[in-house]
Amino acid sequence: MGEAAALVSIAMGSYSDMRVIESSIKILQELEIGYEVKIVSAHRTPNRLYSYAQSAKSKGIQVIIAAAGGAAHLPGMIASMTTIPVLGVPIDSKHLKGIDSLLSIVQMPGGVPVGTLAIGAPGAKNAALLAASILALNNRNIAEKLDIFRDRQTQSILEEPEAYESYQAR
Repeated sequence: MGEAAALVSIAMGSYSDMRVIESSIKILQELEIGYEVKIVSAHRTPNRLYSYAQSAKSKGIQVIIAAAGGAAHLPGMIASMTTIPVLGVPIDSKHLKGIDSLLSIVQMPGGVPVGTLAIGAPGAKNAALLAASILALNNRNIAEKLDIFRDRQTQSILEEPEAYESYQAR
């Protein structure tokens, strides 16, 4: 997706996870970081999962954002098959509000790391920002865009309530 070669791959367990993953996509687009989006279920498409994880490095993927709900095995299974950093985003679920997903992703056995973010859209947004931070270590262009993003974010928080009211009136 986008014109730049994909450096970040976003994997989600089902299309219904797109409502959360859109937060990652918006950040990657704003920072002009190339990405791809795939639907890969750890339980329903195990052969696709294996192929996806095995081919990511040869495709030039440098960070994987993996979103999953319920048992949430997708991030851990991907991490078990690649040394590319995997950032897990727990999807908020109907019954347990994402706590089940969070615990499934964060409780990886020692030796198979998955960076785990917050439940839902805030986690997806932060996963994209963390991916950008990882990429920025070796990419000056991304580092500059990330610095601009963070500066804009800081400037958007006004110090004085009166300034906020006049800002809102514009």
